[in-house]
Amino acid sequence: MPIEDRDPASLITHALARDTLSRLRSVETEQVAFRKGLVKLGRICGYEIIDGAMETEYVSITTPLAETTGEHVKGLDNVVIVNVLRAATPFVEGLLKAFPRAKQGVISAGRDESAGMTDGEFPITIDYVKLPEITEDDTVIVADPMLATGSTMCRVLDHVLETAPEPEDLFVLSAVSAPPGLLRVGERFPEADLLTVSVDDELDDDGFIVPGLGDAGDRAFRTK
Repeated sequence: MPIEDRDPASLITHALARDTLSRLRSVETEQVAFRKGLVKLGRICGYEIIDGAMETEYVSITTPLAETTGEHVKGLDNVVIVNVLRAATPFVEGLLKAFPRAKQGVISAGRDESAGMTDGEFPITIDYVKLPEITEDDTVIVADPMLATGSTMCRVLDHVLETAPEPEDLFVLSAVSAPPGLLRVGERFPEADLLTVSVDDELDDDGFIVPGLGDAGDRAFRTK
């Protein structure tokens, strides 16, 4: 199965997804390869969402030789992808290869690491929000390659859902996740389907995923 239902999240188990994530984890993977790897992983995850979570319908087709029946994926024109800036930018670039007609939204959100964690959460600052209209017929994918404490994702989902009707499907998509973050998001937003390529072991005392892959934004954009 391309998507395996597990507790507390569903896993994208495609062999290329696991291979790509393993290459992303390596400290020897430099910026260009890391960024391209996130793009590739986003594309694979997008295809797996199509294959594992979206329906098809039969359609009539006229080929150069005959009439026949084919299949189309339903709902490809009703996809909204929310980019959690900035680490998700290359990840979303890959998703758009699977969903080229998707509407896009961006939310710039970051945790205040200097404040430290309180009850396992960081204070979150939202600097910018620009979202398209979301309807009941839409499939919404909120993408962030790292889901650690869940603090950022919970604030992002608050903004996504505060004025929109509940969409047909709501996916929280990450490359690497930690159990505390998955549990937090799952408890606060039970309507969301949590998808990830890996559920890692734990969070360290600074709220970073272990073994993780480091700071995805810094590695993709060569910043510190």
